Amino acid sequence: MKSETWTVVKVGGSLYEWADLPARLRSFMKRLDAGNVMLVPGGGDVADAIRAFDRTHQLGEEASHWLALQALSVNARFLQALLPEAEIGASGPVAILDAYPFFMDDEARPDHLPHRWDVTSDSLAVRAACLLEAKELILLKSTSWAGNDWREAHEAGVVDAYFADAVRQRAHEFPIRVVNLRASEV
Repeated sequence: MKSETWTVVKVGGSLYEWADLPARLRSFMKRLDAGNVMLVPGGGDVADAIRAFDRTHQLGEEASHWLALQALSVNARFLQALLPEAEIGASGPVAILDAYPFFMDDEARPDHLPHRWDVTSDSLAVRAACLLEAKELILLKSTSWAGNDWREAHEAGVVDAYFADAVRQRAHEFPIRVVNLRASEV
């Protein structure tokens, strides 16, 4: 699936319960100057349920990591239900990343992401953008961030704790921006 024409767009889980999501996402993508778009689903309430299971049953980060990736696969199907024109795992023009098989394949690489709770779909989106040699990574969220100090962004609750490390470790350079999809100017 590598191509210099990919733009990776992470759709934050905080947007999933928002009734305007399908229309606003379509509108955003129409204005996006991109060849192919790979949508990366965020975790949202489904991933939060796995966190709750881990707290209750002490599953551990390793088991929870794989369950959370499967939750992202559920969320990929949710995004496809909202955007039937997008295809899971397709090569374009609008594709949705199925996180579980994608990251199962990534496990063979020595630089795969760690299996910890501080590595969320934000860092997974960085990794996907690296592996796809994307031209840009866009994080669609319910908040804005204009800087590029990702440690500060984490402290402000915009990205996960591992995000700055994931960005620093990327072998392929691409710009990263955060877009508040709920903002009226979007």
